[in-house]
Amino acid sequence: MTPSLEALAAELEQVQLPSFNYAIAWQIGAFIRGEAAARDMPIAIEVAHGDAPVFLAVMPGATPDNADWTRRKRAVALRFHRSSLAMRLECENYGWDFSKRFRLPEADYAASGGGVPIIVRGAGVVGTVAVSGLPDVDDHKLAVAAVRSLM
Repeated sequence: MTPSLEALAAELEQVQLPSFNYAIAWQIGAFIRGEAAARDMPIAIEVAHGDAPVFLAVMPGATPDNADWTRRKRAVALRFHRSSLAMRLECENYGWDFSKRFRLPEADYAASGGGVPIIVRGAGVVGTVAVSGLPDVDDHKLAVAAVRSLM
């Protein structure tokens, strides 16, 4: 089931971390990798500190395209400080073409669920987690579950 924009905004408030560094980025990535391995998920995973990738993995069955999708979803989460799923839903609600509305190249930005900003409470967006390979709502849920696993 696709969440509402309001639910996504509330979720982002709930998953703010007290701190974030490379070790925490690795924990988030390792959580997702563990879930993917246990459930045979053909996904790509990227966790970034700022715009620097810290954790990258492509699971069996995923393709290089999935890794490219994580990069593009990361770019959306970093630029808008919202999940890439929220951006997709907002564009759908208003009938906007994402790339045209925001004048962003499709080769670099993807408004499709799976990119989630990592927010440190009181500091703001400090990184992202991105997943690609499942239906986009499931990509999003897995990314959020990984951040929640640290709380």
